[in-house]
Amino acid sequence: MLKAVQIAGLTFALAACATAPGSRPAADGLAPAARSSVPAADSRARIVDGARAMLGQPYRYGGAAPGGFDCSGLVVYATGGAGIRVPRTAREQMHVGAPIERRALRAGDLVFMHLARKDLHVGIAIDNERFVHAPAAGGYVRIDSLAAPRYAHAFLAARRIVDDAASPPVLPTGAVAAIDSPPVPRARPLISNARNSQ
Repeated sequence: MLKAVQIAGLTFALAACATAPGSRPAADGLAPAARSSVPAADSRARIVDGARAMLGQPYRYGGAAPGGFDCSGLVVYATGGAGIRVPRTAREQMHVGAPIERRALRAGDLVFMHLARKDLHVGIAIDNERFVHAPAAGGYVRIDSLAAPRYAHAFLAARRIVDDAASPPVLPTGAVAAIDSPPVPRARPLISNARNSQ
């Protein structure tokens, strides 16, 4: 019995970065999302400040709160502090917002990479050269350079989740607001196409 409980606990912990309990992408494969009414510069600063405030926190697989973070949990925590809701996993986060070129990075953008021991890793750009992230087991939330060989060679994509355009919120087709809960701003979705799916 004890062994079954340990196996179930381990399975649950390992699934944290791969799946988000209770969440499914919309029928079109996009995460539900909408634009925040907070000015973009303020949202960007809040995301970066929220992530930087967690510097030194330990890596904890499945963690998304002070006391321990995994990479996607840090993104959820920092964006939540800016009033933007993103999906829980790095894989789902990679489909939120708009794709941008590496050279166009700005504070608050998400950066994705494939590291040697991780299928998919995500961090938050501080500027176009540095990012904050929860690296791996035994590590701590820290700032690293995107130019460091380990990260430069592993770089996959970047996504802009704070829209600088001033226009009304956008919800994907079929999105339904939760009953009895106030609306929560979310990152803007991007309709994927073959050119953008990598």
